[in-house]
Amino acid sequence: MQGAIVGVLRGGPSHEHEMSLLSGHAVVSNIPRDRYTVRDIYVDKQGTWHERGKPLLPADILRSTDVVINTLHGEYGENGDLQRLFRQMGVPFVGPDAMNSYTAMHKVLSKQKALEANVRTPRFQFIQEGEDIDLAVYHITRNFQQPVVVKPVTWGSSIGVTIVGGYDQVHEAISHLIAIAGEVLVEEKIRGTEATVGIIEDFRGEILYALPPVEIVSSQAVIPGNLSKEIQDELIKTARLMHGILGQRHYSRSDFMIAKNGVYFLELNSAVGCKLSRDSAFYRSLASVGVTLPEFLTHTIELAMK
Repeated sequence: MQGAIVGVLRGGPSHEHEMSLLSGHAVVSNIPRDRYTVRDIYVDKQGTWHERGKPLLPADILRSTDVVINTLHGEYGENGDLQRLFRQMGVPFVGPDAMNSYTAMHKVLSKQKALEANVRTPRFQFIQEGEDIDLAVYHITRNFQQPVVVKPVTWGSSIGVTIVGGYDQVHEAISHLIAIAGEVLVEEKIRGTEATVGIIEDFRGEILYALPPVEIVSSQAVIPGNLSKEIQDELIKTARLMHGILGQRHYSRSDFMIAKNGVYFLELNSAVGCKLSRDSAFYRSLASVGVTLPEFLTHTIELAMK
C-alpha cells in the first residue's frame, strides 16, 4: 500500500443501497494497490459512516483522506450535500460539484436544461406535493397519448417507475409517488430503442472521450448495438453536449430513446450515479474499447486530485 489515500463511499440511505454496494465493491476491488491506499467506507441505511465495522464521524474520516470516490447512488449521494461537505473539508472528489450534482440528479431541471439547448426530450409534466392531483391527471389524460411514464424526480435505476394509462391508473401512480417522494415527473412514452452513452474527460487524447453507444435490450447492454452510424454520431454529440451543459466532471452517462423521428434525451447520470459493477452498461462499454477498471479508476482519481 502506498501513495494517495482514496476513500470509497458505498451503501447509503437511498433506495439504491444494494446497487451502491455493488458499485463500491467493484471500485474497492480494482483500485491499484501499488499506487494507492484504499479506505472502504460503508454508509448504512441510517446515514452513519463506518470503517472496518466502527462508526465514525464523516469529518474524522475525511480529514485523513486524500481523495474521495463517492458511489452512493441516489438522493443522499447525489443531491449536493456530500459534495458540499467534501468541498468544506478541502478533500478532492470524483464527480461534479454540489449544484451540478443536484441539477443532474433532478430529472426536471436536467430536461429544462436540455430544452434550453434545443435538445429533444419527451414532453413532460412536473407535479409537486400540494398541487391539485385531480386537475393534473385530467390534463395528462387529455393531452398526453396513453400510456405515460410516471417516475420519481430524483430516484435512479428505474426504481418507482411505472407505465400506466387512463385516469384511474395515472391518478393512482401519481398519488402513490407523491406520498413517498413528494414530487413526480410524468413523461410521454417514447416508442423506440433505448440507448446510453458514457463520456470520460481528458482521455485518450480527447477532451470529452465518448465510449461506444450501448443499446439496451430487455435491460441488458448490447455492444455493438443495432444502431446506424448516423444515430451513433447523434447520440455521442448529444451526450457530450449534455455533459457540458449540466456542468459534469470526470465522467457521466446519458440515457436516450431512439424513435422514428430522432433521438430523445431522457436523463444524465453523473459520475456518482454511474454504476461500475460488471453487469453495468458503463463497465461493458469500457471493456468494449479495451479499458480496464483499474486503468479507468486511476485516470479518474488523478483527474480529481488535479
